[in-house]
Amino acid sequence: MNQVADIILLLEAELRRIGLWEEAAPEKQALESTLPFCHDSLEFHQWLQWVLIPKTRELIEKDIALPTTSDIAALAEYRFEQMPQETDALLKLIREFDRLLSEGKTSP
Repeated sequence: MNQVADIILLLEAELRRIGLWEEAAPEKQALESTLPFCHDSLEFHQWLQWVLIPKTRELIEKDIALPTTSDIAALAEYRFEQMPQETDALLKLIREFDRLLSEGKTSP
């Protein structure tokens, strides 16, 4: 889980570096969407910040097993392709997150 925790920290740092980290949380109802990735109420980078990062941290802190698969890189590529920010480093981190979970490399 240490590697996943490191990736989560790096994801936050990269979102901040490229100006996609938001100080104000979205409306509560935006976070309660039942659609995958809250795609009807959040941008993908918002979902990373307000859903994926905190939920992953919570699982790690409570020593709860992480999911055994992840395949969010393809969606990230699609959602980031129209953005003006340079997202290559962010995509690399997301691919690494996918790899760690999917290869079961979530142990300390």
